[in-house]
Amino acid sequence: MALYAIGDLHLSLTADKSMEVFGPAWEGYVDRIGEALSALGAEDVLVLAGDTSWGMSLEEAEADFRFLDQFPCKKYLVKGNHDYWWTTAAKLHRFFGEKGIHTLDMLHNNCFPYGDYALCGTRGWFLEEDAHNVKVLDREAGRLEASLKAAGERPILCFLHYPPLYQGYECPEMLRPLEDHRVLLCCYGHLHGHAIRRRLEGRRGGTDFALISADYLGFVPKKICD
Repeated sequence: MALYAIGDLHLSLTADKSMEVFGPAWEGYVDRIGEALSALGAEDVLVLAGDTSWGMSLEEAEADFRFLDQFPCKKYLVKGNHDYWWTTAAKLHRFFGEKGIHTLDMLHNNCFPYGDYALCGTRGWFLEEDAHNVKVLDREAGRLEASLKAAGERPILCFLHYPPLYQGYECPEMLRPLEDHRVLLCCYGHLHGHAIRRRLEGRRGGTDFALISADYLGFVPKKICD
């Protein structure tokens, strides 16, 4: 039994938006993802930190969900900025039930236990100078707070899509709850290509930070703990 995490798979088995157009780093990425996931067993848990599928709807993302579901590990989905298929938990659970997809669930306004730990997360956000983005950031900060509170007294491992910090930028609205709840680890995705150089990893305060974008990890999920 082990916990793994990876973000930004950008699967496109139906949507025809292959990431291979972005260069050699993405060549054969679907096969590489499949090979890596085939090494995980039914007792393992995988957190997918956003931008899982390019599908514009649940129906368009179904092939990508089925691709993931063929691997028996349990998978928790965090919302990414390109997950346009994202819907309510009730609709997603109903869709998965109707389609016989059994290994996927949403990590959103909630948490899941893993051994002695609590797995928490949300999309996160960057703050840009307009009222809409302030509202989105406030909403995401509230979702993070709700997820962290659901952990109770368990030590917390947190998974975001947007990085709460990188070179030249910090998002206090997202960092503050991590500090207040003494989060042990925060994994994030979203950064690709040249932007990977701006990542910040390692310890800040009491929290360890790690980038888990798929192309950064070579499409092999990062092992978090046993």
